[in-house]
Amino acid sequence: MMYNATQKVIPLSGGREIVIETGKLAKQADGSVVVKQGDTMLLATVVAAKDAKEDCDFMPLQVDYKEKYAACGRYPGGFLKREARPNDSEILVARLIDRALRPLFPADYHAEVYVTVNLISADKDIQPDALAGLAASAALAVSDIPFGGPISEVRVARIDGQFMINPTFSQMQHVDLDLMVAGTLDNIMMVEGEMKEVSEAVMLDAIKFAHEEIKKHCVAQMELSKELGKDVKRTYCHETNDEELRQLIIKETYDKAYAVAKGATSKHDRTDKFEEIEAEFCTRFSEEELAEKLPLIKRYFHDDVLKKAMRNMILDEGIRLDGRKTDEIRPIWCEVGYLPAAHGSAIFTRGETQSLTTVTLGTKLDEKQIDEVLVQGTEQFVLHYNFPPFSTGEAKAARGLSRREIGHGNLAWRALKPMVPVGEENPYAVRVVSDILESNGSSSMATVCAGTLALMDSGLKLKKPVSGIAMGLITDTKTGKYAVLSDILGDEDHLGDMDFKVTGTADGITATQMDIKVDGLSYEVLAKALEQARQGRLYILGKILETIDKPREDFRPFVPRIEQMIIPQEFIGAVIGPGGKVIQDIQKTTGTTITITEENNKGYVDIFSQDKEALEAAKMRIKAIVAVPEVGEVYKGKIKSIVSFGAFVEILPGKDALLHISEIDHKRFETMEATGLKEGDMIEVKLIGIDPKTNKLKLSRKALIPKK
Repeated sequence: MMYNATQKVIPLSGGREIVIETGKLAKQADGSVVVKQGDTMLLATVVAAKDAKEDCDFMPLQVDYKEKYAACGRYPGGFLKREARPNDSEILVARLIDRALRPLFPADYHAEVYVTVNLISADKDIQPDALAGLAASAALAVSDIPFGGPISEVRVARIDGQFMINPTFSQMQHVDLDLMVAGTLDNIMMVEGEMKEVSEAVMLDAIKFAHEEIKKHCVAQMELSKELGKDVKRTYCHETNDEELRQLIIKETYDKAYAVAKGATSKHDRTDKFEEIEAEFCTRFSEEELAEKLPLIKRYFHDDVLKKAMRNMILDEGIRLDGRKTDEIRPIWCEVGYLPAAHGSAIFTRGETQSLTTVTLGTKLDEKQIDEVLVQGTEQFVLHYNFPPFSTGEAKAARGLSRREIGHGNLAWRALKPMVPVGEENPYAVRVVSDILESNGSSSMATVCAGTLALMDSGLKLKKPVSGIAMGLITDTKTGKYAVLSDILGDEDHLGDMDFKVTGTADGITATQMDIKVDGLSYEVLAKALEQARQGRLYILGKILETIDKPREDFRPFVPRIEQMIIPQEFIGAVIGPGGKVIQDIQKTTGTTITITEENNKGYVDIFSQDKEALEAAKMRIKAIVAVPEVGEVYKGKIKSIVSFGAFVEILPGKDALLHISEIDHKRFETMEATGLKEGDMIEVKLIGIDPKTNKLKLSRKALIPKK
């Protein structure tokens, strides 16, 4: 045997189990495991550099998640037929892992760490993202890399009022709550998910339910680590400190920084004054001394002066950096219809954060195509979030789309998704784009609010308006003091202990995202944050409704009109025609765009045009094709062919009926030549019968001619 594999089994409800195996694959990595549930297998590896790069004072962690198409026997799409850059869903899973792991590395550990999770076998009904966090943590657990875990991540869903851990794809059709929860044995670290207007109490119960399962996963990893002798981690020394310099900086700059934190309410004014204090302190050193001490000066000034000044001011005086109280929302102003040529537009400004959001309405052809390893289909509603450097006053070029932009856009999309009508309620494809023009905290929540405004401005019948708020937390573990902050600034997010975003309608929560940066967050504090968030959400919702209280009665002038027709399934082929001939002719002659989809044994025909007359003309053509002949009705038809015993007349598109020679006139004709009728003639006829056995149609012309 060339390997020595070790396994741990974690039982799940319903006879399911998760197996963690190490020692078989990727043995040259610092840590590697295979996590298996059913036929789904994830390979997770972790590798860390032995030493930190020079002057590195942060945690250089890189997490990648990749789904292999071969895992479920599929070919990748595209010309190259191989996996390329990560798609949005892979990036979102990688972010879930990263956000749970990052806070648990030692504060003074700065070596590069690379975590890679690959889906190598896929059961088509098991959701692998719920296992990815466990796999990453288990790889760390069987390595000697310093880490304050283990952690695990689970999905908790509510189905028919009952919570369930890691439901299958098929079970997700019936959920009203879908949360990903990450935590350690003792604490919750990260929460993200969407809900259908559930209460704060239900969400809190879901988190508690998930944590009980997470504890089992953590115990299994701790046992595995101990069995392998990996519970003792490597030694390292990534920081050099100068305690005398630290105390000098605190003594010389703390009071000045505290005064600025208390007095400067503008972000840029505050930043400039902090930089002046730091620069003034640096003047006491020669150029040579400063070159050596500058990295330490910057670190101590940030961690021991700015961070502590802000936190002490909030905990001791209840005053925040911009002068607000802990539960106070920044000033808000909104405007809709700002862009006259857009289908819908809005500006939402809260303090120094501003979103300009647009809505574009399209056809089914515009829907997002999804071709992932386990998920294929289309998405009718999409939301994109852009964060250009100028929004924070940075002088740099915008280069590509960041993982952060994808993550923030996904959160806003989850928030609005339950309220955007789709399917039979709305024939339009819907695209919302949020461009952040200014940013000082809560830009994703500004996107939710601006998205609500823009959607209502477009005339789309949004079910209910949605608002969002970002909550923060400042704690002092020594004194037990804490403060929950509503509508946090960028600095309060950066220097605080929690970033907790909550979105919802007046009736409940639709989405949430929470990142915890400290140990020991109690459910009591979490409940207080949720209630304070609810009050803040309702206040912001009131400001939105002051601007526009319901969707416009009609669509904006530049919105193309869509008419949706539902036709019987058996007529879909007739509308399309052989090789698409019929539908292409309708589009060409009317100047419309027509799409047909088949769902629930029905055909959904969407006709798209800015010209109402063209739209009506296309509708009439389609109505004629799907019309069902009725006995007693009079039709104007075209003679398609002449036979010895009569003529075949097309009374409706694709529907021919026999006009027998005896039904042409009251007088008798011996031959068809004698009737004077020929192919191509247009004549009026009456449907006088339908053969019950053959469904053949019988016509009469003489029934319309008065008898002499």
